[in-house]
Amino acid sequence: MKFIGATLLLLPVLAVGICPGQTSLTPEKQALAQNVEKNAKLAQVMVDTVFSFGELGFQEVETSKYLTGILEKNGFKIDRGIAGIPTAWMATWGEGKPVIALGSDIDCIPQASQKPGVAWHDPIVPGAPGHGEGHNSGEPLNILAALAVKDMMVKNHLHGTIKIWPGVAEELLGTKAYYVRSGYFKDVDAVLFAHVATNLGTSWGESGMTGLISVQYNFHGESAHAAAAPWRGKSALDAVELMDTGWNFHREHLRPQQRSHYVISNGGDQPNVVPPNASVWYYFRELDYEHIKGLWNDGDRMATGAATMTQTTWDATVLGSAWPGYFSKPIADDLNANAIAVGMPQWSDDDQALAKAVQKELGVPQVGLDTEVKTPGAPSPNAAMGGASDDIGDISWNAPTIVLRYPANIPNLPGHNWSNAIAMATPIAHKGVISGAKVQAMTLYDLMTHPELLAAAKDYFANVETKDAKYQPLVRPQDKPAIWMNKTTMEKYRPEMQKYYYDSAKYGTYLEQLGIKYPTLTKPTN
Repeated sequence: MKFIGATLLLLPVLAVGICPGQTSLTPEKQALAQNVEKNAKLAQVMVDTVFSFGELGFQEVETSKYLTGILEKNGFKIDRGIAGIPTAWMATWGEGKPVIALGSDIDCIPQASQKPGVAWHDPIVPGAPGHGEGHNSGEPLNILAALAVKDMMVKNHLHGTIKIWPGVAEELLGTKAYYVRSGYFKDVDAVLFAHVATNLGTSWGESGMTGLISVQYNFHGESAHAAAAPWRGKSALDAVELMDTGWNFHREHLRPQQRSHYVISNGGDQPNVVPPNASVWYYFRELDYEHIKGLWNDGDRMATGAATMTQTTWDATVLGSAWPGYFSKPIADDLNANAIAVGMPQWSDDDQALAKAVQKELGVPQVGLDTEVKTPGAPSPNAAMGGASDDIGDISWNAPTIVLRYPANIPNLPGHNWSNAIAMATPIAHKGVISGAKVQAMTLYDLMTHPELLAAAKDYFANVETKDAKYQPLVRPQDKPAIWMNKTTMEKYRPEMQKYYYDSAKYGTYLEQLGIKYPTLTKPTN
């Protein structure tokens, strides 16, 4: 898919009332920014509280209960358990058109427990999950933005509907395709998503994100005594290993844009029993639907060959999926103009010291925190060479969508790592959420009050994004959300993690509750 045309380039000036580079805001946007600032304490409490829960995908019980409770207190109606997912929900306020949906992910990362504000690996609960992606910050940002715009709409008697929803199990790419399948975005006019980053702004068009299918191949054989009668066994583990060997040879003949990786999720019970059951879990990533399906078909052929060689059988379970993202240029232009007007947070010396200490600990350039807004330019046709995935892609093909990136974390970190949790319950995250919430509120207000912006977004969606490619779900009619995943892990760690849940009635910040001096830069000597 290529970009065609360059329409409506003046929309950011119209919608925001400023030209890029100016710092002035309209009175309405000044009021929105002040409203967000007024709720800075609420932001800190929400960010710290969700951080302390540290819940893995499909098990975000405390997180969802807490966030929906705040929304209910502020007049939102909550539809819980949407799309057959217990921790998923849709919050709604207002009436009529336009309908704008705000979303962000809420799940965390396995084995990423980390004390915030401490510049080396120091888990709160060793081995436990933690917010090593920063997903504790996005929904607090959206709530602040929505409350600011809600107040403005009430004051000015404006019609429109605000929806807020969570990305449950995003790390598993586990839910957004099911939201779409269940019709939750059928009547939505635009989607403003938010994801933690190190700067402020958004991109548009083809994102360079891969899409994927997440498939677990389950092999079934026959057990036997591995020493006394191994010839009577049919090893499911042999089938798994043969499939993996075949796939690894196959990589040489795949496009460089693909990304594929696996873990053996079940390798048998013990060495002296020929494994009658074994499973291997694959992510097949590519840049478009056809190539993703091609990898999936290749995987099925590898499984068939491995089963034939071992006289076993196989079946497969789809655990998640994602389309590559494609994002709205008109809304992105508007949001980036708002980002330039808002600007980056004012970092303290302590904030910069923590960032540089973490970068030093990881052996990467000690550049500290970004201080200037770096909004992206036009997407490069050579940029699409494969990479990460996010199931926001499925939603982006069903409604005009953008992803706000906001500066709540430290540059040059590896991602999906304990180090990415260090900043996420500190003033760095709190300030980044405030800046991001201002931008999100202004963009939401623009969509509510400038019908020409929404019309431009719909035109781009119909005549550029979906002109030549139409959404086809990767999940099949028989596939269901994998809501059982991570249950055992959370049952193991939750009792110990509960001891460290943030008590905002007793402590000003989570750092205070943990007894951490901000920033803690030097390891103690024994």
